[in-house]
Amino acid sequence: MPDETIRSNSDVVLIGAGIMSATLGVILKELQPDIKIEIYERLDVAAAESSDAWNNAGTGHSAFCELNYTPEKADGSIDPKKAISIAESFEVSRQFWSYLVQQNKVPSPENFIKSVPHMSFVWGDKNVEYLRKRFEALQSNPIFSEMTFSTDFEQLQKWMPLVMEGRNADENLAATHMEIGTDVNFGALTRSMFNYLEKLEGVTLYFNHEVKKLRQREDKSWRIKIKDLSTGTTRKAYTKFVFIGAGGGSLPLLEKANVPEGNGYGGFPVSGQWLKCTNPEVIAKHQAKVYGKASVGAPPMSVPHIDTRVIDGEKALLFGPFAGFSTRFLKNGSYLDLPLSIKSNNLIPMLAAGYHNIPLTKYLIEQVRQSPKDRMKALREYLPTARSKDWKLEKAGQRVQVIKKDEKEGGVLEFGTEVINTHDGTLAVLLGASPGASTAVAIMVDLISRCFTNQIRTPEWEAKLKNMIPSYGQTLNDKPEFLAELRKHTAEVLKIK
Repeated sequence: MPDETIRSNSDVVLIGAGIMSATLGVILKELQPDIKIEIYERLDVAAAESSDAWNNAGTGHSAFCELNYTPEKADGSIDPKKAISIAESFEVSRQFWSYLVQQNKVPSPENFIKSVPHMSFVWGDKNVEYLRKRFEALQSNPIFSEMTFSTDFEQLQKWMPLVMEGRNADENLAATHMEIGTDVNFGALTRSMFNYLEKLEGVTLYFNHEVKKLRQREDKSWRIKIKDLSTGTTRKAYTKFVFIGAGGGSLPLLEKANVPEGNGYGGFPVSGQWLKCTNPEVIAKHQAKVYGKASVGAPPMSVPHIDTRVIDGEKALLFGPFAGFSTRFLKNGSYLDLPLSIKSNNLIPMLAAGYHNIPLTKYLIEQVRQSPKDRMKALREYLPTARSKDWKLEKAGQRVQVIKKDEKEGGVLEFGTEVINTHDGTLAVLLGASPGASTAVAIMVDLISRCFTNQIRTPEWEAKLKNMIPSYGQTLNDKPEFLAELRKHTAEVLKIK
């Protein structure tokens, strides 16, 4: 009967069946095998939004090639801090994924990870000088020691023959190259982790279930009202801890939770599109992820790149993403998502962020107005010999950039990921986009340290975390031998370089 209410109790509720919930669920189940977990997903499959292979870059974001992680300071020097932090986080992911493969908790690594070199490519005197300085700032760190730099035309032809076709030898070009880069199918990895989780006692995954209300009770536990979209049945779930990892849907759910920690947060949606190559001969000529410099005002998810991808065993070639604007917070969302997210507590931060990001607004308007001819012109900056008939436009994912309060500016637009948790540690929310999936393991370990503070200090949990992530509690950039040992081990297990 649709009016019947089903009730359930659990230790943990995960909202959204993406890479974040999968990662958190697996780690918690490893740390405490008797923990009871319920997972609710609005769609009928896991990883259909931000984690899906077509909806993200699949880069294995390790800061090897993404120039936006190494900003140039006012004095002309390059700040490598963020790049080092992201590279460290990706090493944590590699260790955890290796553990899952070795323990037969996920099937063959070839299903989700492949070796694909990571490159940064620029042209023009100023950009070439920037890339040289970036290379020098990064390569001196052990975590980037394998990076190489070249302005030599023949060397660039060897690294990226398709990109160099039709170029003149006297052009001022430069590239950096990291042989140990990867392409990751986060959709396949997420589904593998959920397949494993579903087989475990005490784990239940509900598809076609939409969370309607969240309310904290006096004893600090949570009551969640959920609708079964296929039957119309209402469910009430009672739990001690809630994680909201619903991609673009996280902000509206945070607002429904009505916690003071959520005040002042808003979201700005950015949609994406790819140009996808349809010519197998062209696809075969390229074997790299080649990242360029973003346009002024462009969000990080819109940094242009020409990418070798391996999706469901098939090699693909994508260029983009081209940004766009939609008021939806999810690819399968509602056009009312943005207007309904505006509340009295976030109105000022959102207006202030809009005022301070006029270049972004201008950039998005230009992107939305692009014609097929404009998109081909952008592609030919990277592939001078590209032919229109070899490429078609594909819809990519939807991202929601975080807007938050700022004492000086009133509100600022954040381009990274942000974890918000209540002071009592009973609710945590992940907002934002890049580098997201690639650093999911480090983000979830940090979340556990914030919300399971007593348990994580126990010798049992610490030992289990070190078993899953041998570098747990340590940094690697300052331990070159340990880094080399872990990279060798994870490369062997994951069957990558």
